[in-house]
Amino acid sequence: MTVSALTRPGERDRLVVKFGEIDWVFGLALFLIAGTGALMLFSIAGSSWEPWAAKHLARFTFCFLLMVTLAMVDIRVWFALAYPVYAVGLLLLVAVEAVGDTRLGAQRWLSIGSFSFQPSEIMKLGIVLALARFYHSISAERAKLSWWLLIPAAMLGVPVLLVAHQPDLGTAMLIAMTGGAIIVLAGLSWRIILGGLAAFAVAVPPFVLFVMHEYQRQRVLTFLDPESDPSGSGYHIMQSMIALGSGGVLGKGYGLGSQSQLNFLPEKQTDFIFATLAEEFGFVGCVSVLALYAAVIFMGLRAAYVSHSHFGRLAAAGTMATFTLYVLINGAMVMGLAPVVGVPMPMLSYGGTVMLTVMIGFGLVMSARVHRYAEITSGKGSLL
Repeated sequence: MTVSALTRPGERDRLVVKFGEIDWVFGLALFLIAGTGALMLFSIAGSSWEPWAAKHLARFTFCFLLMVTLAMVDIRVWFALAYPVYAVGLLLLVAVEAVGDTRLGAQRWLSIGSFSFQPSEIMKLGIVLALARFYHSISAERAKLSWWLLIPAAMLGVPVLLVAHQPDLGTAMLIAMTGGAIIVLAGLSWRIILGGLAAFAVAVPPFVLFVMHEYQRQRVLTFLDPESDPSGSGYHIMQSMIALGSGGVLGKGYGLGSQSQLNFLPEKQTDFIFATLAEEFGFVGCVSVLALYAAVIFMGLRAAYVSHSHFGRLAAAGTMATFTLYVLINGAMVMGLAPVVGVPMPMLSYGGTVMLTVMIGFGLVMSARVHRYAEITSGKGSLL
């Protein structure tokens, strides 16, 4: 489409129709989650918009507008960009190995002037797009059980190993589980799935003992017995569980959480903001926010379901799998049901990188919904 074509009445009408096809209830749920996050950030900063709440709202506003813009982009454009985005993400991960910045013992960042970013965030989207495009181009029989599985396994395994080597085990797990979800949704045989789960169970103990870094191994041991070192490695989990339990049914009240207000709770604005919510608003507040997350996940999966193209279905479902894993992993981590791996609660936690990645993904989900009748020919992203 040319720039001049945008001025034609027919094209303007089509843009209006697309705008109306966006699921605005989905958008409202996102606003409510982000708004709750801003309220919590305002509270834990001592009833101040600085340094977190104002930036959180500004970032969400920008990301929401970006999501709406990306929702208008034809799903066939996403299809055409799938492999290039994956390739760029892979090259940037390799660049991290060569010239990446090292912070707190981890080499995860690339810097361009004063701007720095984590290429692993690009790969979260890249792996979804690439695997969705791959499975769009092969038959259901090949997706079910054949040597073709080696191709998506390699596409997934290379970035996972690169991210794990940084080391960033939490992100590596997130990418691996997202890719695995897409492979399963594409129609993988249950024999392969059950065999893979059995192999994973067998591989976990030696992986923990001989492959993990010492600090990662300590996180697992702390998860199994946090009270063994309550003032050291178990401090995060213990303080989080105290905050969760002290909130009770209705919470202590807005701005009255002792664990967060008195700075006993570490990373209260990022990884453990859900514990802050539990302390101030209790069980009812937690269930209400989780209900919003469940609604977002349901509406996102519904958008995947109504897409007529296999690529649209898998890309939207894969994006929602990533989002679901964020929520489940962070919730389990805060409750002491999983090791602390540095995965934030999306849109509730403070942080621009994850919010940007998630909202770009939601732009893809909404594009799959808006362009659900678009036909994509295998191997081509033609808009004709």
